[in-house]
Amino acid sequence: MTMDLKPLYYPKSIAIIGVSLSNHRHPANVIYDKNLLRYPARVYGVNPRGGTLQDEKIYESIGEVPEAVDLAIIAIRADFVPAVLAECIDRGVKGATVITGGFAESGKLDLQKQLVELAEKAHFPFVGPNCLGIYTPDTIDTFFLPSERMVHPRRGKVAVVSQSGGILVDLLVKFADGGIGLSLATSIGNKAMLRETHFLKYLIEDNNTGVIVFYIEGFERDEGRDFVNLAKSSPKPVIVMKAGRSAAGSRAVSSHTASLAGDYRVFSNIMSQHGIVEAKNERELLSFCASLSCFEKETASGIGIITGSGGHGAMAVDSCQEHGLVVPLLDENKQNAIREGLSGSIQEIAALGNPIDLTGSAMEDDFVATTNALGEQDSIDCIIVLLLPYLPGITSDLGARLSQVAKKSGKPLIAYVPHVDKYRMLIDGFELNHVPVAPSIEGAVLMVEALRRKKPC
Repeated sequence: MTMDLKPLYYPKSIAIIGVSLSNHRHPANVIYDKNLLRYPARVYGVNPRGGTLQDEKIYESIGEVPEAVDLAIIAIRADFVPAVLAECIDRGVKGATVITGGFAESGKLDLQKQLVELAEKAHFPFVGPNCLGIYTPDTIDTFFLPSERMVHPRRGKVAVVSQSGGILVDLLVKFADGGIGLSLATSIGNKAMLRETHFLKYLIEDNNTGVIVFYIEGFERDEGRDFVNLAKSSPKPVIVMKAGRSAAGSRAVSSHTASLAGDYRVFSNIMSQHGIVEAKNERELLSFCASLSCFEKETASGIGIITGSGGHGAMAVDSCQEHGLVVPLLDENKQNAIREGLSGSIQEIAALGNPIDLTGSAMEDDFVATTNALGEQDSIDCIIVLLLPYLPGITSDLGARLSQVAKKSGKPLIAYVPHVDKYRMLIDGFELNHVPVAPSIEGAVLMVEALRRKKPC
């Protein structure tokens, strides 16, 4: 029987079990306040003592809540969770997020097993335990982190499923800083009931998601095989970042969520063999997400590089070489054709072999003409433009202009612009036109690497 996960992400009504009438910093109260005040679902608090909170009635049990509940958020002592989960099932709740810790990760395997047995018998989906739960932009937030301390990325196409709540929150901060849009985020903790394959199946069918990201600490025996088989057949790119790559890391994983980290080398080889994009660190992950959320087609390895600084161009070529990407030298005829379209002041000083160094004297139209010319070259599959916003000949409109040129050629365009507020308008010109912008040269090259490794949709 297939479990319906949509009520977890788009609930119309939620019950928060464990709210305190005296401790307003209790995790359940943080979740209660933010959803009551900031999100559209109808919110009901549950505490065995009843009472009122925020001028709202608090119910003594889930059975007293006056309407059907889509999602229960459980934040009570671990010993009490099985009984409450059973009440939710009897009440007809459609799913739950168990925030509570103190299960398998602390040695209480039998207590966690009780939850699973109850849920499996009823085909009842729950996230956790020992997790932050679910965040869907503009819809629900079960993270027990105060709203004023959270950084939320804009709504977008990337979904993230993470065993670690801390890693997930960090990624959301970096998504927001990097302009990466989020469709939903899930902290799965001990993943006692719902596991990676359940979420992958849901996200493959989710119309709001275009790129699927997993932070994984470990699999149970044979579980990894099922995940890989599903991921390799996904029409959407799947990116995986794995913890426990070292012996010490494996021990840390086991103490965190009671997972078996397994042999990392075997895991990494399998990812590579089946075309699943592995990010070895957060820097790679962010670059891969930015790139794959903008472009639907894979690309080959011929890279054209446009810069206003010879040093930047040389560094980009070195990075491309390290990643096995080809920067083909343009022949003399092609160079002459590009030269004819440049401003007279730089025609004799620009280096046009590839990388194309337009020099610091280049004007905005020079970048536009060169991007257009590279888009017509058969040997060029993808264009990297390294923009130094302090060059006197360019304006904040250049990002939007280059994006329009790239659309006509159909070839991916990737930009490097330093990520500071002063250059925000230039960056926005790219991002609003679905061109990813890296904060570093290496990041731009990693964006190309993601496109090369991506499977055709």
